[in-house]
Amino acid sequence: MSDASHNTTRKPKVAAEPSGGDDHKGARRGAIFIGIVLIIYVVYLVVTGQVAQFWAAMSTVQGGWLALACLSMLLYLIFGIAAYAIAVWLDPASPVGIRDLISVEASGIFFGNLTPMMMGSTPAQIYRLTKAGQNVGEAGAIQFTRFIVYQFGLVAWGAILLLARMPFFAAQYGDITLLCVFSFGGHVCILLGIFAVALMPRMVMRVAHWIIRVMERVGVAREKTASWHAFVDNEVMAFSDKFKLAAGHLSSMALTVVITMLQLAFFYLVPYFLMLSFGHHDVDFFSVMAASAFVQLLSSAVPLPGGTGGAEGGFALFLGHFYGSAATAGYLLWRLITFIAPTILAAPLLGLKSSHNASIHDRWDRAISKLGRGKSRKGAPSAAAVASTIETAQVERMEAAAAKEADKEPAKASKSAARAPRHRGTRVRRTEGGITVSPAALAAKRPRAKK
Repeated sequence: MSDASHNTTRKPKVAAEPSGGDDHKGARRGAIFIGIVLIIYVVYLVVTGQVAQFWAAMSTVQGGWLALACLSMLLYLIFGIAAYAIAVWLDPASPVGIRDLISVEASGIFFGNLTPMMMGSTPAQIYRLTKAGQNVGEAGAIQFTRFIVYQFGLVAWGAILLLARMPFFAAQYGDITLLCVFSFGGHVCILLGIFAVALMPRMVMRVAHWIIRVMERVGVAREKTASWHAFVDNEVMAFSDKFKLAAGHLSSMALTVVITMLQLAFFYLVPYFLMLSFGHHDVDFFSVMAASAFVQLLSSAVPLPGGTGGAEGGFALFLGHFYGSAATAGYLLWRLITFIAPTILAAPLLGLKSSHNASIHDRWDRAISKLGRGKSRKGAPSAAAVASTIETAQVERMEAAAAKEADKEPAKASKSAARAPRHRGTRVRRTEGGITVSPAALAAKRPRAKK
């Protein structure tokens, strides 16, 4: 990505190949799987006789707190778009617009929610960035950096909330608290592994090749291991290069971390607002956020679409206690707001495209200039006018200084000419070797004619 001082000519759109049918097939299979799980859950409610309890809890829901839960999830999505917008704004020539970024975020939600461990999110978002005109290398750098920052946010929030509420979890859940610690440790290992690949790619490649050779000796087919060797050789170095390219902008990286932390905070607030909607006003704010964080850690580690199994188990273990008799209704509303509704609403946004040709950086500058002109109408000079005045004054001062120096040059030249001693025959000659010699030296070397 280029700096703002570089050329701001809009980059031409690049041709992007389709991401392939694998992601779409995986998404369809994930949607079918989740639909079956929901049907099984409804059947479970009917068989166990919890339907009446569910409707009784739903009848007590307070609409205001429920609206705040939905708003909190909407802010989670908006901050996700803002994290991409920072990277795009840093490049004045980037062709990606706001509508393109909405499509990028929607692609991550849709394909991530419907594939195991959200594996379809990253390739789908890179594909959408390239379709919007972003260079493939820059699109990969933006996406991989975003992935690393998101993982860092998960680990950072987990560490903060675990340290703040560890005594509460130990007293409330006993040995189940170890599950929180193991889940947190797993995500720490994932983050350390990502940094190892990004910062020490050659060592990671050697270790990976050694593991693949061991698997060959165990009996894995050579066709598979050959493809694994090729994958390691290509992808590890590519990932490292893209990370180093994006990490060069330290200020933007720090701002992206702050936005990601706020994004996750709004996600963790959804269960809290849902509890308030059921009338549970005596819940502890940070304890609910900590429980929500560990539910997210568990569900993201389960290799099934939508974290199925981890979400249900984590909610029952860490959040069910706060809801009491409304746990079933709270779980369904939570999954509806944080998973089902975003997935459905993301589908029509996948093909959204920006219709204008101006970059986000240019549009931002234009908006700032309009704001400045609006202020100048009230009597105060605009920022552009002030900058123009300062620049004009600087140019005038430079021209005056140059004129003074020009006036001084003839006087200096005349003085130096008056002071310089005059010598006869001071014409300088050069020998073939390029050495300058005086005429006196040449005359001294000439042989005298015999009389």
